[in-house]
Amino acid sequence: MTQDKPKIALVTGASRGLGKNTALAVAKKGVGVIVTYLNGEVEAKSVVSEIEAMGNKAVALQLDIGSIETLDAFVLQVKQALQNTWGIEQFDFLINNAGVSGGSLFTETTEEEFDRIFNVNFKGVFFLTQKLLPLLKDGGRIVNFSSFLTRTISPGRAIYASMKGAIEVLTRSLAKELGQRQITVNVVAPGAIATEGSVVRDNPEINKYITSQTALGRVGEPDDIGGAIALLLSEENRWITGQRIEVSGGQSL
Repeated sequence: MTQDKPKIALVTGASRGLGKNTALAVAKKGVGVIVTYLNGEVEAKSVVSEIEAMGNKAVALQLDIGSIETLDAFVLQVKQALQNTWGIEQFDFLINNAGVSGGSLFTETTEEEFDRIFNVNFKGVFFLTQKLLPLLKDGGRIVNFSSFLTRTISPGRAIYASMKGAIEVLTRSLAKELGQRQITVNVVAPGAIATEGSVVRDNPEINKYITSQTALGRVGEPDDIGGAIALLLSEENRWITGQRIEVSGGQSL
């Protein structure tokens, strides 16, 4: 991916977890990265340092994706970062990773909880993508994040899974509408991943159960996801668009 004009990726929610791993994975391909964070400024700057150690440039910007009224100001910061750091006006790849988890049984769900997950996991993604489109190059890539939970039903995850299902439909709609600009739009659906602080990593019983339900005989690791996204951004995959790609090792087949 390294060319005379650097390719740039914007990865939301990249101070930790899958976002961090994705940022590092694309940076290994020679891509400059705009890392966004909500509260983890120290962690985000650490990710920037890791990318700079690879010989690439990176910037950390704060983003509250669930607060729609702040998005215009964020877009201005992106413009400034592109100009000040790389001397360019547009970027190449948008990876919509930022999100919140949680949820309750359907009968116990409150409007407040519904709105919290909706605002971050769907509404925020919708309007952030819309506002960033003028800065995304023709021929660029958008990768959204869904979840295996849109296919494997689990009690207490109705809101979360519904919003991820909405992201999958949005992905297909964007692929159709943005095709005239040669922008591809795909959605990655991770399975259960052993990220930092997750029960998948830290609870032996849950880890063992998921392993028993996965065709490849283990739980997912962050590297499994970041690497898959980096591949989607490659020129060789320019003909893939509007697709849901589950990266789960065959969980619950």
